[in-house]
Amino acid sequence: MREEIIAAVKAAGVVGAGGAGFPTHVKINANAEIVLVNGAECEPLLRADQHLMGSESKKLIIGINAVMLATGASKGYIALKKKYEVAVANLQKTLKQLDSQGIELFFLPDMYPAGDEQVLVHEVTGRIVPEGGIPPNVGVVVSNVQTLINIAQSLEGQPVIEKYVTVTGAVNNPVTVKVPIGMLIREVIDLAGGTAIKDYALIDGGPMMGKLIDPDATVRKTTGGIIVLPAGHSLVVQKKLPWIVMANRAKAVCCNCRACTDVCPRHLLGHGLEPHRIMQAIGRGQINESEVLSKAFLCSECGACDTYGCTMGLSPRRINSELKRQFASAGIKNPHNAKPESSHSRREYRRIPTKRLLYRLGLENYEHQAPLELEPVLSHEVRISLSQHIGAPAKPIVDIGQMVNRGDLIAIVPEGALGANLHASISGQIFNVDGWIGIQAI
Repeated sequence: MREEIIAAVKAAGVVGAGGAGFPTHVKINANAEIVLVNGAECEPLLRADQHLMGSESKKLIIGINAVMLATGASKGYIALKKKYEVAVANLQKTLKQLDSQGIELFFLPDMYPAGDEQVLVHEVTGRIVPEGGIPPNVGVVVSNVQTLINIAQSLEGQPVIEKYVTVTGAVNNPVTVKVPIGMLIREVIDLAGGTAIKDYALIDGGPMMGKLIDPDATVRKTTGGIIVLPAGHSLVVQKKLPWIVMANRAKAVCCNCRACTDVCPRHLLGHGLEPHRIMQAIGRGQINESEVLSKAFLCSECGACDTYGCTMGLSPRRINSELKRQFASAGIKNPHNAKPESSHSRREYRRIPTKRLLYRLGLENYEHQAPLELEPVLSHEVRISLSQHIGAPAKPIVDIGQMVNRGDLIAIVPEGALGANLHASISGQIFNVDGWIGIQAI
């Protein structure tokens, strides 16, 4: 049974739908005691997972059971917030109907970043993932809501060809839609009635960890939300600042008040990450302080340090991100692997309330329900990236001019590599295979 589940998940091209896109067939090919569903959706404004837990509760539970079978886990938890009332009611009803006694709901505090997988593991199980480690190190497999629904569908032979996406912010009709993978972002925005402003910027993902994108970007397996904001919004301005500007500001402004460290979720778990010390080393030009600077490897880039901690407009998160990039370019790996015995004694009192974060970000005017639209979305053209998951780009098995049907396999995992299959999200003719596979409806 385990081998069949893993094979079905691999064939369907399932990857982590809420993170960096780690191939799921590899993740579930492990032994675990607990399967943990990440239903926190802690980034402000996003709604897709909340809606899905309510509307697709049966598929979600089937997916959990499949992962429990594959990993040998005896316990499953669906971690979500009590304020997701429809999801809670429907999940409780479905669990009873399916008699899923090994699975139960776990109610999280309404805080950020409850969805960080290491924070989630500690909240639900009390276990602490080691520095530089992953949840399986403590017997836990964490999976996103949409990922588990895709797993359930893979058991029926359905590949991953669509994505649920919340379109919100400065749009006329905030909505959550299921769209073909590879659909142009500008077309997705039209599904929300278009933008409500002329001069705007787009964030792919949540306001905290999302990235700025162009309207001609496309929906990927990991796309969870598209947020439209005024081009001059503080979030947009901060995300556009070059790293060198951030570094120079650290040298000129950082007063080492510790506010960034005091709210750092990984520090509060007991990890050795202290963002203020990294900022101090950068500020003093101590670029050879490898013991201090290498702690950047422990940063999850959640943004709590800059958006909620620092009052001077600095970004330890951006500093850490650049340091990790430079270390990777130099072939330097994370040297830190300590196993904390306990979390910080004041962790409970330093949680970041989601509502307060919303106001701190200046997003209170965009707090919309973004209801789930169940009508199927059609697209005349899709551009499916060959590299939308961790690992090697998928290898095309189609040629320009070839006709394909929706669901057909169009790119495969390279021999011996980490990766994920790709499938046609619409029926039509192939018009590009270089870097991305283009399909045009005929």
